[in-house]
Amino acid sequence: MSGIFVFPGQGSQSVGMGKELYDTNAAARAVFDEVDDALGQKLSEIIFSGPVEELTLTANVQPAIMATSIAMLRASGIALPEYVAGHSLGEYTALCAAGALSVGDTARLLRVRGNAMQNAVPVGQGLTAVIMGLDIDVVREICAETDCDVANDNCPLQVVISGAKDIVEQTMELAKSRGAKRAMPLALSVPVHCRIQAPAADEMRVALAGVDMKSPIVPIISNKTCTPLTDVSEIKDALVYQMTHGVRWRESVLNMAEMGITEMTEIGAGNVLTGLCSRITDKITAKKLEI
Repeated sequence: MSGIFVFPGQGSQSVGMGKELYDTNAAARAVFDEVDDALGQKLSEIIFSGPVEELTLTANVQPAIMATSIAMLRASGIALPEYVAGHSLGEYTALCAAGALSVGDTARLLRVRGNAMQNAVPVGQGLTAVIMGLDIDVVREICAETDCDVANDNCPLQVVISGAKDIVEQTMELAKSRGAKRAMPLALSVPVHCRIQAPAADEMRVALAGVDMKSPIVPIISNKTCTPLTDVSEIKDALVYQMTHGVRWRESVLNMAEMGITEMTEIGAGNVLTGLCSRITDKITAKKLEI
């Protein structure tokens, strides 16, 4: 038996997340304060009080979700299991949890990442959408026809696509004609994990090169390889790669099961990853950390 801590990505946020912990737990409060200091901004006030439009800006929501997850972990005082993983930006949180990055460096990297993603595509020109009810191989075939990108292979029959707005809209219509139960845009301010994020990938390569990353004290299961990584150079390459390529979450969870992982604990706002796990495999028991 072995376990894994997993950390959520964008979309798990809500105004007020972490506020009770901030008010009642010194370890959690120190995390939010460190993030505020690193960014030179009272991000905690936006997290706790909104407005929601400001919280959901990509440059704010990415460090906000990380801060909430790490605050929960530190407040819990529980020891790391054998592995960590994260969905998209959650990989940065996982690396922070495993001691590879400081809280401050993680916040600064995610601020760079959010700004770079926003700046890579003019507002209104990109789109991210979810396709429900089609197998991943069918979605890939459709995307090949329209020149769209698969952004997230989340679980069986749930695939996220991303790219230029007109291409994603065309892909959604084609998916519905091929039997998709639903095809709808997601409320993200930028298209994610797609080729048009190449300028953002270049920015992240530079930012990561300037950060002192240590080898994580437990391996991180990568969105790129679906396998455990500990080498800093490989991890940095994988973080750059994920900017323009899809998150292989379904495959990652299946590989976790093959590796003998039986317990998954989701740490952060929401319970998206817990729900996905139950749809992917019955070999892993998933739960959300409750404090």
